Amino acid sequence: MGVNKPYYRTCRQFIDGGYSEGGRSAYILDPNFAESATHYIRAFLLLQEDLLRLFEYIEPSYKNRNTYSFRIHELLFRVCVEIEANCKAILKENGYSRSGDWNMDDYKKIERSHRLSSYYVKLPIWSGTGNRRRPFAAWASSKHLIWYSAYNHTKHDRHAFFQEATFNNLIDAISGLVVILSAQFWTEDFSPARRGLGIRGKGDGMESAIGSYFRVKFPNYLPKSERYDFNWQSLESDPNPFQSYPY
Repeated sequence: MGVNKPYYRTCRQFIDGGYSEGGRSAYILDPNFAESATHYIRAFLLLQEDLLRLFEYIEPSYKNRNTYSFRIHELLFRVCVEIEANCKAILKENGYSRSGDWNMDDYKKIERSHRLSSYYVKLPIWSGTGNRRRPFAAWASSKHLIWYSAYNHTKHDRHAFFQEATFNNLIDAISGLVVILSAQFWTEDFSPARRGLGIRGKGDGMESAIGSYFRVKFPNYLPKSERYDFNWQSLESDPNPFQSYPY
């Protein structure tokens, strides 16, 4: 027996291992699933546009991984702020509370509910090694995220740590944003002419992510007791079709 109601802002496998076959992931489109979902999607799409513009000047390549600049730092900062915004939304809408400002110790709790460390992101255009990223891998062993530390260092003392605002850290960070959005909304971008949920790409076992540039591989080994096991067509008429994750 699996989970009989979806958690707020949480996309996960169904009991048979699938995510969206047969339209089962329509729960993501319910307005009560996530507050202002398009607010977060639009912010990401703007960041993706700016990243692609950066690619006009810095070739997406392993050889350029240590390049750093003010433009890279600007994007790294904006991406990590957006990751924090998503983390706060997930925790808040699932009823998490703590006095004081939330920090990475709070955000890491999302690893339990969303298995972020299990996601892979692939860049479609990249020269050399490094086109396949696992941005939250460090959380599987309770270690810190190098790219997030770079953001924090340059935020508090840019002059001393400016060289950490690297192209490689930026790519890891935006891959992390792709992951955290995918872990909430699957591949749904909420556009009027949206693609059908669950259309699978060929050959690499990955899906076209929100924004249709990156590709993402979703976790496929969640214990059956933690997988979704409900019929949304029956559940959506329930006065309370969603539940909070017990952080």
